[in-house]
Amino acid sequence: MTAPDVAIIGAGPAGLIAAETVAAGGASVIVYDRMPSVARKFLMAGRGGLNLTHSEPLETFLTRYGNASPLLRNAIEAFPPQALRDWAHGLGQETFIGSSGRVFPKTFKASPLLRAWLTRLDGLGVRFSLRHRWLGWDENGALRFETPQGVHSVKPRATILALGGASWPRLGSDGGWRDIVSAQGIAIRDLKPANCGFHVAWSESFRERFEGQPLKNVALNYEKHTSRGEMVITKDGIEGGGIYALSAALRDGIAAKGHATLLIDLRPDLSQPDIVARLSRPRGKQSVATFLRKALTLPPAAIGLLHEAALHRGARLAALDPATLAGLIRALPLRLEATASLARAISTAGGVSFAEINPDFSLQKRPDVFIAGEMLDWEAPTGGYLLQGCFATGAAAGRGVLARLGR
Repeated sequence: MTAPDVAIIGAGPAGLIAAETVAAGGASVIVYDRMPSVARKFLMAGRGGLNLTHSEPLETFLTRYGNASPLLRNAIEAFPPQALRDWAHGLGQETFIGSSGRVFPKTFKASPLLRAWLTRLDGLGVRFSLRHRWLGWDENGALRFETPQGVHSVKPRATILALGGASWPRLGSDGGWRDIVSAQGIAIRDLKPANCGFHVAWSESFRERFEGQPLKNVALNYEKHTSRGEMVITKDGIEGGGIYALSAALRDGIAAKGHATLLIDLRPDLSQPDIVARLSRPRGKQSVATFLRKALTLPPAAIGLLHEAALHRGARLAALDPATLAGLIRALPLRLEATASLARAISTAGGVSFAEINPDFSLQKRPDVFIAGEMLDWEAPTGGYLLQGCFATGAAAGRGVLARLGR
């Protein structure tokens, strides 16, 4: 192929929106990816309902990016949640706001949106070179790719790197770019799991009985961090939306102390005096499990957690007095031993340091190279913030390239 004005490496949302931005500005674009098809993780994310963004006020929205919020502000303000919704509408994919404030396509799926997007990109002249694994640069500054036909080199006028993090590597993002980029003297913060599960040392009986069971509408607390939602019992720990919201704090706590103690409120809609009053009723011949189910509508997995917690205290659940049991129900301690693997995390923390990045998302040491998406050192909870960050930084990198090319 003729060398393009711009090479984009990585065919996820950040790379594709960068390609659209650059091509709409009149520059020629080729998108390279090591996989045989594009946007695989994007498609997987849409299997359970594609959460594009969130409807909350922008200032609240920006706080979800933590320490990276000031660094991402300009990009997100230039391509805010409403712009992302308008973009989807322009592709014929109407969106709606769910009860939680999250924004979804009305189809709930990623595939119709992606098909319409690829049609638009084709109309803009964007070309794709798939099964191209990026190997870095040669001595002349050309990009090198390993392809089924051998090593291929191309020297564009500008390059956008949007290779993602290192979660779900089988879908394309394996973090293999780290050695290439760091060899250029670029500082990279260690990649760590974000929006991830955690390991818990379950008893064998608890694991066998409750693996895969959810606990809905629980309140979770770790130090000053709180969330409310669902947690799911896994073979070796916990995961779920409520856990993901606290995963950054829990991960960092484990790194600092070797473990983290999560407090679980199993009945957050009841006051502690109300719980004590219900537990003070005569139990009669009912088993403790039956009594707790009837008095507090606790599901079996919650009662199993209470048994586990009582055993850790060296006591039987049935022997606890109402006040002690109520305290355990409102603040059940769960010791988390480690994060789940990076490969199983929803997203990645760490990446190219923003200290290396110019305001236009180019590298200070290589101004013809721009970085977008999860390659950058930011993280956010689930809820639409991840995709919004990828779209906003991809569009910002695309605008930066057009400015560099004088378009």
